[in-house]
Amino acid sequence: MRGPARSAPGRFRRLLRRWGPAASFILGLLAFWELAARYTGIPEWLLPAPSAIWRAGLEAGPMLAEHVWRTLAETAAGLLASIVTGLLLALAIDLSPWLKRALYPLLVISQTIPLMALAPLLVVWFGFGLLPRVLLVTLVCFFPIAMNTAQGLESTDPDVLALLSSMGASRRQILWKARLPSALPAAFGGLRIAATYSVIGAVISEWVGASKGLGIFMLRAANSFLTARLFATIALTSALSVAIFALVLILERICLPWYFASGRQEKWEELR
Repeated sequence: MRGPARSAPGRFRRLLRRWGPAASFILGLLAFWELAARYTGIPEWLLPAPSAIWRAGLEAGPMLAEHVWRTLAETAAGLLASIVTGLLLALAIDLSPWLKRALYPLLVISQTIPLMALAPLLVVWFGFGLLPRVLLVTLVCFFPIAMNTAQGLESTDPDVLALLSSMGASRRQILWKARLPSALPAAFGGLRIAATYSVIGAVISEWVGASKGLGIFMLRAANSFLTARLFATIALTSALSVAIFALVLILERICLPWYFASGRQEKWEELR
């Protein structure tokens, strides 16, 4: 028996099995929405049809461009800062039991603070520039990265650690050679979660004192009862979140080829 089929029809069938149900559900929902909006007499300012949302998005395209770039800049800067912060906190928690007892409750408490209450404070403390928005995205995104990475460091195979210790490896060598590589899949799991929240964090930060960005564009559309434009901006925000999530998946595939190769091998052995 040969390995799994790699022909174009085989790949298409696998993609269809994987994404077909979700695509069919979304298309069916959009069709129902379109018919309901057209034939039930619901006013467009209350619930526009998907076709009206599409037209509003195309009409607002030139205006949306600068707002999209501002939101993406805030998202990228905040996500990068959250990666650095999350990894450093995970290492600190892992290396020192005292720091784990001191920091862990504070990390959990940081996720209970309402973002809408925190955003005005950051503006008061740091002004109306880019910094408070980047800080808010960082606060939204760092927690899953830190927790997942710390858990990954703790779950390193004890047999590997014992072998390296018996060979005279130092604590730093064990960290770089065994524990960090073992924690990377968990770290990327946290990064995937953070990626889905990053754009939302940037949008929320723009609701307070921003002059550009998708968040302020949403507020202006809502205040003007341009509901179709508001829906178009929401759809664009979701698309940006999905795009960032897809980039993280691609980066994970590039950085962890050994992990996915071993996973495919295990699945193939099970099929045999």
